[in-house]
Amino acid sequence: MTKSFATVVDIAQDIASGKTSATEVLEQHLQRINERESEINAFNLVTTEQARQTAAQVDADIKAGKKLGPLAGVPVALKDNMCTRGIETTCSSKILEGWKPPYDATVVTRLQQAGAVMIGKTNLDEFAMGSSTENSAFGPTKNPLDTSRVPGGSSGGSAAAVAAGFAAASLGSDTGGSIRQPASLCGLVGVKPTYGLVSRQGIVAFASSLDQVGPFTHTVADAALMMEVIGGHDPLDSTSLPQPMPSLSSVLEQGVKGMRIGRLADMPDGCEPEVLARMDAAYAALQSAGATIVDISLPSLSYCLTAYYLVAPAEASSNLARYDGVRYGMRVETGDLHSMYGATRAAGFGAEVKRRIMLGTYALSAGYFDAYYGKALKVRRLIANDFAAAYEKCDVILTPTSPTVAFPLGDKTSDPLTMYLCDIFTIPTNLAGHAAMSVPFGTGAHNLPVGVQVLAPALGEQTMFRVAAELERAS
Repeated sequence: MTKSFATVVDIAQDIASGKTSATEVLEQHLQRINERESEINAFNLVTTEQARQTAAQVDADIKAGKKLGPLAGVPVALKDNMCTRGIETTCSSKILEGWKPPYDATVVTRLQQAGAVMIGKTNLDEFAMGSSTENSAFGPTKNPLDTSRVPGGSSGGSAAAVAAGFAAASLGSDTGGSIRQPASLCGLVGVKPTYGLVSRQGIVAFASSLDQVGPFTHTVADAALMMEVIGGHDPLDSTSLPQPMPSLSSVLEQGVKGMRIGRLADMPDGCEPEVLARMDAAYAALQSAGATIVDISLPSLSYCLTAYYLVAPAEASSNLARYDGVRYGMRVETGDLHSMYGATRAAGFGAEVKRRIMLGTYALSAGYFDAYYGKALKVRRLIANDFAAAYEKCDVILTPTSPTVAFPLGDKTSDPLTMYLCDIFTIPTNLAGHAAMSVPFGTGAHNLPVGVQVLAPALGEQTMFRVAAELERAS
């Protein structure tokens, strides 16, 4: 299981009180990176010198008596699809290797304003397309708990960085489960907020109607603090909700007495027995804490994967059309413009990205749009309707985050469909635009972590965090 590392809340308090310094905390984390990064490959880039400068500035601000941000001195890692001004942002793709954005993503700016120390950019499945972080152009990331196994994906580098103690917290992006699934496999808390609650400005787009940014942490309290820092309205993002971020830290001790917890009456096939056993234990723990367990159904659940793998690739084929070798990134020189386009994209994109671009382009093509993409949007509406009906009977829904514990490296790479099935429980929330998070709840096969997923309706983060905190206490 995960070694016990200092939490975000504790680090921030210790630095603010003078018990330790931001520089001392940073050097401890850099030492861990030096010891294990070569075997784990969590980072595409470790920003050592910039981190040291930021930590020194935090220490100077403390000496000068300046007011500190809530994350002052806390080492944080960023998924390498988040724009960082003047610092390479690659999306783990050859096509963007060497590209340095001229601006910061909004979430990066908010972390900086809160005093966080950016320690590096983490590895991911190329352009966030995958469930194991084996699709990176820079090699796979390994699970720190068992380096023969995957950390999950696509935000596997962000999850591995926190699980290995390289960073106190990290940010990932979640399009179909890319925060929650690696959180489950690495024994962490991972949050996918309501669509629009956290800004997408400066996040390199995969599927714009699905992508959301959220944190990886060791505790629910840490996740609440990270969410309070990065969330809230951003006028630079047209999909940002026009309201402030609700307080989450203040609700963690409220418990679940009187709450209704939804349990799927028809659980999809494919779950490991140990995962189902941990689910039963989670229901029992919440019931003991005063909640009522209510059986619910989501009839459209069986169509979610199909709908997702039409909607997401269709949006990806549109978003990734900009990587043509003309304006930035990689270029393969040929005799004419059109062959340069083809040669650049053939050399720059990996196999999974090419697969999804072709799927999406086909689904959007004349003659097939209504049969595929149009129909997928109708299924998406049915899924949202099913959730709305379910939430009339319950306050939150509990499911496994992943049907299995972390699987061996290479176990599913030859069969994309098997890999896609890893996201059976996480994809529905992205299609509906709702909130969800994974909370570690004991272990399953091979003594590896099992995550319980808490689903809540749109803007149901406070209720969701109350349940997550109760599960954490029970575990």
